[in-house]
Amino acid sequence: MKKIKLTELLIFIVSAELTGALSGLIAGNFSGFYQTLIKPPLSPPGWIFPIVWSILYALMGISAFLIYSADSPDKTKKVPYLIYTAQLFVNFMWSIIFFRFKILWAAAAVIILLLILIISMLISFCKIRPSAAYINIPYLLWVAFALYLNISIAILN
Repeated sequence: MKKIKLTELLIFIVSAELTGALSGLIAGNFSGFYQTLIKPPLSPPGWIFPIVWSILYALMGISAFLIYSADSPDKTKKVPYLIYTAQLFVNFMWSIIFFRFKILWAAAAVIILLLILIISMLISFCKIRPSAAYINIPYLLWVAFALYLNISIAILN
């Protein structure tokens, strides 16, 4: 078993967290806009989103580190890394489209793409290191819930 290199693990976690933080910064005052919306049943309070997303970004970073540190040839990691990067980028874009530009239906389309990429990431991660896929299941479930919220908000507003 390889020894965990704390510095490398932290780089993966911090890079994922920074992606989320930068997206939030560019998206602007999300809580103000969220409060003005007519929301569907099961809508959580606005303060819960930063907490959940911080946890999910940390899990994404940990899972990417698990792939990085797996005993697999680097060439087998190329596609999973590309999918990971693509889903992180699409995730980054969603907040900006929804909160900054307020294009609710386009944001719903982005979440659908994000769900497809997350599922692809889970499948590709599972082939290399199943635990890297499993720790992203909360992410998949949260984004599926976000799709429900996004579509419902688009309909109601």
